[in-house]
Amino acid sequence: MTTVAVVAKQCLPGRVKTRLCPPLTPELAARVAQAALDDTLTTVRGVADDVVLYLDGDEAPASAGGARVMAQCAGPLDARLAHLLDACSGPLLLVGMDTPHLDPALLATVVHAWPDEVDAWFGPATDGGFWALGLREPCGSFVRGVPMSRDTTGQQVRARLVAGGLVVAELPPMDDVDTVDDALRVAALAPATRFARALELALGTGVPA
Repeated sequence: MTTVAVVAKQCLPGRVKTRLCPPLTPELAARVAQAALDDTLTTVRGVADDVVLYLDGDEAPASAGGARVMAQCAGPLDARLAHLLDACSGPLLLVGMDTPHLDPALLATVVHAWPDEVDAWFGPATDGGFWALGLREPCGSFVRGVPMSRDTTGQQVRARLVAGGLVVAELPPMDDVDTVDDALRVAALAPATRFARALELALGTGVPA
């Protein structure tokens, strides 16, 4: 059984999606972030039997449902991701909280149809990072020490997988939601999501088709 871990922050004003401010206020940015997390968790819980919410915060959202909640450790993002990977055993797929447009069918491919010959899944983000990382045998060394939030982050992580002798299967590139332009693109891809509705309300305008 493949475990899916959603890496998330508690959606408090001033702590999430700060690059949406301006034009959004910190309060509105937090609402948009919460909607993205809720969409992601709903999709994941609809496909995976074993879900972990790896949370930076004190209170899990209602959308986490029956997911296991694991507290993030202190430190930079690479150390926190490494902690998660070292703490888990068995096949694991790690995704972020910014995937309201995550396709359930694509997720099911990893969760329920992991080929025997594939050791790792890698989902590149269009900004140079990664939106998904799957490991048949999770190990923190693949991310520990890699500079995060850079346009070379994904390239470096994938290179470590290959250097470790793993057979890597590619997932389609996806947008991360960092800026308002990113958010508008994602909302246009998934207009029926909570995220798209929350963004439309926050901006006070319609989402472009």
